[in-house]
Formats: sequence, structure tokens, C-alpha cells
Amino acid sequence: MKVICFGDSNTYGYDPRGYFGGCYDADGRWVDILATETGWTIYNMGENGREIPLAVFDFPADTDLLIVMLGTNDLLQSRSPEQTIERLERFLSGISLDRSKILLIAPPPVTLGAWVLSPQVIDYSHTFVRLCQTLAEQLGVRFADAGKWDISLAYDGVHFTEQGHKAFAARLLEELK
Repeated sequence: MKVICFGDSNTYGYDPRGYFGGCYDADGRWVDILATETGWTIYNMGENGREIPLAVFDFPADTDLLIVMLGTNDLLQSRSPEQTIERLERFLSGISLDRSKILLIAPPPVTLGAWVLSPQVIDYSHTFVRLCQTLAEQLGVRFADAGKWDISLAYDGVHFTEQGHKAFAARLLEELK
């Protein structure tokens, strides 16, 4: 099975403990754990700082599953949940894959930390989850709420800890069964 994981730094596997933007080892990143546990060919298209793209991405037609988890950076850049979901709707609507091959994951809500100083951003991240679920239903794509997965976040209030990546992988595996 060919799977593309398209997201931001939490898909990339960013390790917030490092000053220069490194990533966790393969056994500590959810994308790599998923590959090891399933034997699938998985492409990590996570990118640090990625906001929801305005351009259309042409994913390969032979993709069996596209996992999309985006929106946190948009909210951190002072976009409202409504503005962020509009961008996400445009992005997802432009994907030419069959809707049954798309899994939209709402990222876990952020918490207070070094990168999250405003309770409003936390509120926005909770609202965004609800909007993601509604959007998934409207578009007919699969949906998962990572906010229900007990993902531990680092001191910055945004990035998964290594244990958070492991918990994310375990819950995603359950979701995909």
C-alpha cells in the first residue's frame, strides 16, 4: 500500500528540543512507526512551518491513502478557525484523488507554552477541530480527531513529544483498521 502523509512539523517529526530544527529518530516519529508496523510504503511529506497550501498539489494517482493533518501553523499565524478551514476546503477540494482515499486528521489542540501565549489560540484550535469534522463530512472524506488521542505536547505547546508521536501512531493504527 502506498501512503502519503502530508502535514507540518508534527508530520515531519520535528524535535523541539534541538535548536536547529532536527527531528526525532525513526523509532520516535509517527510516520516511520506507521511504516514499520504496517509494512506499507509511506512518504513523509511533512514540512516544518507548513501552512495550508494555496496551490493545488498533484498527488500521484496510484496513492492508496493520503493522510492530511494541517492547520496549526495557520492558527499560529493569527488566522481565525473560519479562515483556516476555508483554506483547507480549497486545498482538499483541489485534490484529484478519490475522496475515499483521503483521511483528514484534525491536529490536537495546542496548549499554553513557549509558542502559545494566548488562550485565544487555544480556543481557536478547539474550534478548528469541530470545523474539520464538518468539512470532512461535507467533502465525503474520512476523519479522525487527534485531540481525542491523548497526545503529549512539548514545552512549546505545539509539537508532539517523542511519546506523543508513539501515542499518535498507536491511535492512528487503530483508526486505520
